[in-house]
Amino acid sequence: MLYDDTNKRWLPAGTGPQAFSRVQIYHNPTANSFRVVGWKMQPDQQVVINCAIVRGIKYNQATPSFHQWRDARQVWGLNFGSKEDAAQFAAGMASALEALEGSKLGRGDR
Repeated sequence: MLYDDTNKRWLPAGTGPQAFSRVQIYHNPTANSFRVVGWKMQPDQQVVINCAIVRGIKYNQATPSFHQWRDARQVWGLNFGSKEDAAQFAAGMASALEALEGSKLGRGDR
């Protein structure tokens, strides 16, 4: 989901009918970069989220099954089918953010 700041409401990401999506966190170990990528679980597999995870990103577990974060352009939100799925995603996001912070310290940037 994307937050529409003008109208103060959440909007579905992508086009067409709403559908369940598969969302994963990808890691590029060469660049030590991370992305959240999600696509509809329909035949066209439309990509509905493709967002870089950057150092210092604000990640918020608003409820046990709804999480949100802000990048430089917008606020993203995920509504999970279960608390367990949400907890697993939150752990992945925390791990990614920790790795990004660790790379900052590893280079001597303080």
